[in-house]
Amino acid sequence: MKVVLAYSGGLDTSVILTWIKEKYGAEVIAYTADVGQGGEIEAARRTAMATGASDIFVEDLRQELVEECIFPALRANAVYEWYYLMGTALSRPVIARGMMRAAKKYGAEAIAHGATGKGNDQIRFELAAYALKPDIKIIAPWREWDFKGRSDLIAYAKEKGIQMDAVPKPEYSMDANLMHVSYEGGVLEDPWAPPPEGMFRMTTDPEKAPDQPEYVTIRFDRGTPVEVNGETLSPVELVEKLNEIGGRHGVGRVDIVENRFLGMKSRGVYETPGVTLLLHAHRAVESITLDREVHHLRDDLVPRFAEIVYNGLWFSPEREALQSFMDSIQERVNGRARLKLYKGSVSIDGRRSSKSSLYDERIATFEADDVYDQSDATGFIKLQALRLRSFGAARISEGE
Repeated sequence: MKVVLAYSGGLDTSVILTWIKEKYGAEVIAYTADVGQGGEIEAARRTAMATGASDIFVEDLRQELVEECIFPALRANAVYEWYYLMGTALSRPVIARGMMRAAKKYGAEAIAHGATGKGNDQIRFELAAYALKPDIKIIAPWREWDFKGRSDLIAYAKEKGIQMDAVPKPEYSMDANLMHVSYEGGVLEDPWAPPPEGMFRMTTDPEKAPDQPEYVTIRFDRGTPVEVNGETLSPVELVEKLNEIGGRHGVGRVDIVENRFLGMKSRGVYETPGVTLLLHAHRAVESITLDREVHHLRDDLVPRFAEIVYNGLWFSPEREALQSFMDSIQERVNGRARLKLYKGSVSIDGRRSSKSSLYDERIATFEADDVYDQSDATGFIKLQALRLRSFGAARISEGE
């Protein structure tokens, strides 16, 4: 039996690798997806081979992540429960798809992951895997073994001679990719406790950010960002550039208690500097290019779209159907937005579109104009008030 294991190189997945070999007598291929998490990649490569993987497959998925998940979600203005930009949820579909490619390459019958039985990631990985390969077998050790926590894993690692660089008990767990870093667990499980000093990796403490504001201009072509400050950039370069700019000013931190798909509430702390800038800029360009009713209809659907993505249903027919709608209305979203960044805040400093703008200064002006007859508003208001006047008269006649 061959198993492709989603492998990070940490204690959990190193123990899982050894446990699967022992429990199932399987050959384990360690699959490490480069989604922009940084220097952990090479460490994972070394640890996997030392721990007994038959092979390690490292795949650069950064471009797929940005082009096929981050930007489509941006075009939909997808935010879960009005705060969370879903950096973790958006990375799981491309990782799962990469694992399916690895399973095909190595002829593996099963995949495995280190997500716990309480988290969202088990759902996201497995729903994606079943959608892509309905007959795939899935091994989820945290739902099978008798280990209760990190101390049990450390004891097992020592017993089996699994060499780890260091295994101190962390204050919290962390997951990083090109889009964000998420923090949860440990000291963060108390929703009243503030994040520990020095926890954040991508963003400067807003109080220590530059004392002068910085301005950044982002251009969109059909709802997709293509340019920063006049420079055309590849998708990965663009996100990296905005991460640097936003992070320098402490932009993109959120601390929320979210509703997990499994039914529990969970406290999560996130930093998402670049995509926070993109969301503000995207909304600014939309404000002058989208028709009012189309704009409002799309906004009605944003919470549903975000919930679908958060719950791990990226490869579902409902997400694909909603995505088609979201993308279709972006044809007019062409233009630039200028943002002002200052000590953790983002504000719109300007927006314009040379070819798609529906904003007409001749109509909007408070000065004299020749295109809008203000007396027309009288009939409009009276028609709008008709039902209210009828309802009011009925209440008065009833003595209210």
